[in-house]
Amino acid sequence: MNPIDYAIDAAGWCAAAVRQPSPNCDARPEGMETDLLVVHNISLPAGKFGTPYIYELFSNRLDPAAETGFAELAGLRVSSHFLVARDGRLTQFVSTHERAWHAGLSSHRGRERCNDFSIGIELEGSDDTAFEDRQYSVLAGLTEALAVAHPLRWVAGHEHIAPGRKTDPGPHFDWARYRALLGQTSRRKLRFPT
Repeated sequence: MNPIDYAIDAAGWCAAAVRQPSPNCDARPEGMETDLLVVHNISLPAGKFGTPYIYELFSNRLDPAAETGFAELAGLRVSSHFLVARDGRLTQFVSTHERAWHAGLSSHRGRERCNDFSIGIELEGSDDTAFEDRQYSVLAGLTEALAVAHPLRWVAGHEHIAPGRKTDPGPHFDWARYRALLGQTSRRKLRFPT
């Protein structure tokens, strides 16, 4: 797919994404520019892919008894704007105009509360596994579209905005590859972790 396929409409929804609205969002502070894109990884249970549990977590339907370790997720209210599955399937949970609850306690360039001014993209994966080619392609196409729809200037991993607390997208995420897949305009516009 090329970047046009990922166009973000006036309501903040991506044409190429399956829409699965999450209740775990709210309004951004008035006048707040969305200038940060945060890349995450997620798998439920940890290290297992292709389960329905991420979707259930983001919609508050996760059964804490379904898997070992899920009890600690009971009552957790989290979301992300997007999820890119291992096969490249793109799901959107929150409009890009709203604040998704993905970053938690975080700071970027001296600004606290990154959820206020960021868009979160989860890649189905883990710190211990390489990401799929299709995930990089979708991530790059989506990033291009988001950079058109929003005044994005920065791209960071969760590990960069919550160091010591978070490690994702992890050592197997190839930042250089991601950046190289972007068009020249986006590569010039966006600043990446060094």
